[in-house]
Amino acid sequence: MKRYIYIVTMLVPAIYILSSCTHDEQTRNEPKDTSVAVSVSTARKEAGHTVKSSGEIASVETAAISTRIMGFITSIKVKPGDRVQKGQLLVTISSEDLLARRAQAQAAVSEAEAALRDAQKDYERYTELYKQQSASQKELENTTLHYEALKAKTEAARQMWNEVNAMLNYTNLKAPFAGVVTQKNLDAGSMASPGTPILVLEQTGSFCVNTSVTDADINLVNAGAQAQVVVESIRRTLTGKVSEVSPSSQMNGGRYNVKIEIPAGEKNGLRSGMYTKVSIDVSGKVDDHIVVPVAAIVTRDQLNGIYTISENKTALLRWVKLGRESGDHVEVLSGLSSDEQFIVSAEGKLYNGVPVIIK
Repeated sequence: MKRYIYIVTMLVPAIYILSSCTHDEQTRNEPKDTSVAVSVSTARKEAGHTVKSSGEIASVETAAISTRIMGFITSIKVKPGDRVQKGQLLVTISSEDLLARRAQAQAAVSEAEAALRDAQKDYERYTELYKQQSASQKELENTTLHYEALKAKTEAARQMWNEVNAMLNYTNLKAPFAGVVTQKNLDAGSMASPGTPILVLEQTGSFCVNTSVTDADINLVNAGAQAQVVVESIRRTLTGKVSEVSPSSQMNGGRYNVKIEIPAGEKNGLRSGMYTKVSIDVSGKVDDHIVVPVAAIVTRDQLNGIYTISENKTALLRWVKLGRESGDHVEVLSGLSSDEQFIVSAEGKLYNGVPVIIK
């Protein structure tokens, strides 16, 4: 019993010493809390006078040249880059079958007109005989019905003739307006089918900008508003005017199409498809507001926040309510005060309480 008490007495201090050594070793191995270098900015109010978006230069009038009939393309008179005049012949399509149908329609018209002339003579003769009481009312009625039927038949034959002629117009495709050929999708010998574009024609000398805005901005944009258009590829800034505002976003992924007209005097150097940055003037419709970079916003569990700096020079996550997003900036409705510093970027992991050093 004494020996057991002795062993226990010696074992307890040993365990304590071993635990202390292990704790000291773990303490030495734990990384020390280091400060994170951050870049900061100051929240400031900006005048809410523009809606920003991106878009592209486009011709005001564009036509996809296609046909309503199926047939082989016999010739294409133009190539991409060619300038054409209104009414100029662009494409011809084989029309032998339509020419045969037109000949049949012409024969039908001639036959119907001959029968109508004969029926008209009978109608006029029986009308005169009826007045002289030399023909019965029944005979006059039969003659009249036959005459009216042949009039209808003749009109049907003439309309068939018109239909064939209208179809023949689609075998000789002409330019609907003066412009330049921008695309050639088929070659001579290919089969043309209804609705398939053969050429694309764009009007020259008249450009617009096609852009789109979100549902948060659409009520701020009206036709006639001034817009600034930056075309970075040619390093030009243009001034345009909103000419069209789409009332629906159903077929455009939730965004509303807006068309901006570019004055003719600023068309030099512009080409369809050029990328643009657009700022639409909505002065007087939006109050001044705080905007911050989108990159500074932190999203967690459907909540939005932004890191600020506390009095102790530590990071402090502040939950905010966001508004409209414009380009790479977003409006802050609440949670951040004007002239308050916030963290834009950090060289390490940020969390509440971590010491920070402002670069």
